Amino acid sequence: MTLPSDILDKNRKTLVELLLKEIPPELNLASIEFEGPEIVLYVNNRQAIVKFLDTIKAIAKKIRKRVVVRASPDARLPPEEAKKKILELVPKDANVDPNSIVFDETLGEVWIKAEKPGAIVGKGNIIRHFVLAETGWRPVPQRASPLESKMLNTIMSNLLKQSKYRLEFLRRVGERIHRDVIFKNNYVRVTALGGFMEVGRSAILVETKESRVLLDLGINVGAIHDPLKAYPEIDLDAIRVDELDAVIVTHSHLDHVGVVPLLYKYGYRGPTYMTKPTRELSAIMIQDLIQVARREGRDIPFGEKDLSTMILHTIPVEYDEVTDVAPDIKLTMYNAGHILGSAIVHLHIGMGLHNIVYTGDFKYSSTRLLDKAVSEFPRVETLIIESTYGATKQQSRQAAEQQLVDIVKRTIERRGVVLIPVFAVGRGQEIMVVLNEAIEKKLIPPVNIYIEGLINEVTAIHTEYPEYMSKSLRDAIYRGENPFTSEHFKIIEGDVGRPDIVEDRPSIIMATSGMLTGGPAVDYLRLIASDERSSLIFVGYQAEGTLGRKIKDGMREITNVVEGKVEVLKINLEVHSIDGFSGHSDQTELVRYVLNIKPKPRNIILNHGEPNAIYTFARLISRAVRDPSSGYQTVPNIFTPSILDSVNLTASR
Repeated sequence: MTLPSDILDKNRKTLVELLLKEIPPELNLASIEFEGPEIVLYVNNRQAIVKFLDTIKAIAKKIRKRVVVRASPDARLPPEEAKKKILELVPKDANVDPNSIVFDETLGEVWIKAEKPGAIVGKGNIIRHFVLAETGWRPVPQRASPLESKMLNTIMSNLLKQSKYRLEFLRRVGERIHRDVIFKNNYVRVTALGGFMEVGRSAILVETKESRVLLDLGINVGAIHDPLKAYPEIDLDAIRVDELDAVIVTHSHLDHVGVVPLLYKYGYRGPTYMTKPTRELSAIMIQDLIQVARREGRDIPFGEKDLSTMILHTIPVEYDEVTDVAPDIKLTMYNAGHILGSAIVHLHIGMGLHNIVYTGDFKYSSTRLLDKAVSEFPRVETLIIESTYGATKQQSRQAAEQQLVDIVKRTIERRGVVLIPVFAVGRGQEIMVVLNEAIEKKLIPPVNIYIEGLINEVTAIHTEYPEYMSKSLRDAIYRGENPFTSEHFKIIEGDVGRPDIVEDRPSIIMATSGMLTGGPAVDYLRLIASDERSSLIFVGYQAEGTLGRKIKDGMREITNVVEGKVEVLKINLEVHSIDGFSGHSDQTELVRYVLNIKPKPRNIILNHGEPNAIYTFARLISRAVRDPSSGYQTVPNIFTPSILDSVNLTASR
């Protein structure tokens, strides 16, 4: 049996010695490797894996680590023989495409695409374990989606090509995670690098004496022309990328993930943790950011190569799965209810030293797409909570849907065009579901709904991951009732004649970007702006400085430069802004979250809000937690830091 190269670290040596005592000899252990957050046992007797599953689980629980069993290379069947065996073992109703079975000979994994990937897993993972035991290949089920994602195909193809480097990377990360803890007398410090007293460029540095972790690293798209306001306050010398243990991304909106590739451009080669949907969606959003900037002649300090490097170093994380990211920090991600794959981050620091919950962007009520955010955790000493709508109450989701249907119906009746600028991720899919149902229930006439921009690729990703959606939508998709494949949607791709589309009256057009900062939505607005029969409907947040915000606030003339000529466009169409569709919690939900979170935090740090929202929210929760019925035994410390402020968090004992 071989051990990891350089087993000098006391921590890893102790773990290996413990494993050697506990692992049944019948497995015929070949080697023990530290691969990222996992300890991987390579065994020669693959048939014994199923027999000792409970033993392996008990070992993992005892050492508080994720332990994975793989067959050693010599114990694996040849790929063609394994393929035949897989097709025999996997239930027929999984509908596996034999041509989609791909073997990663470096990692010992087999990717299996099926219409029902759950059938490949089986109850309690039993089918997956049988495939591993019978073939020596570890199954990675993938969904055969009705809408193909080009980005997902590209990502998986690149990961397969780079699997040798990927294994080296995981083992390097594994050694770093499981290194000895040098500094026993610890502290926890949080530094605001972006997204405090503002919305955009979210970035937080969490430091202990032993570790350094970044929570999000985003760009302020509304200030893209001003680098001082567009990017977080990251001094790469101060950040010391070589000493950074991890980047943790809550979700795929650019104001949370848009600058992560910059770290890789400047030498960071550590891991970035996020959910699988966030990985795919982040790649789509950042690639579009780079391409739009290039078309518009703007400078972006990173490119596609840096994005590819980020994806290569991304370690996907499942909800509710405890993951070691540093010697003294464990990460768990929970559903945030904001967009597909969005996560609330829980950091368990030290052996009970301190626990941080960072909400990122979250929605504390259920939507058409997602279940509401999680509010119960094992332990919480510090809550970092977004405050976007800390000063605003929104109407109910039902009222918002009715308002949308009413405006659309009136516009259709006068043979106008409805233009809905949407965020590619989240809002676009939410509105698609609402409009499709409205047509099915005959609340509005069956008109064409044109979909253009990133929404198409993003919607394909949604169909790949129904398990991340609300139970009702997930069950509908499993029954074959997929609203995203409705005949009412007309997907616009490639070189299209937008003037011809707006002549199809009445109709609905959904296009990016949601704040009219670019994309096809701006072109469609130019074509219908002067038409009094048509309607422009905002369904999401409009940040300061964006064209969407200016029109929402009353601007009725737009100055454009078209082919070198100045063009003044008059806004004569109806302008509507519907709140209630937001993926953010409103004031009522924010306060309710602070009151409902379990256990109660001792510190509350407010971020991701304009100053008025932050201060209003701070006053509200300061009063709310003093109420005897609030559940708070002591009044928590409430912090409202600005950029570059640090908060030293007192360790709990």
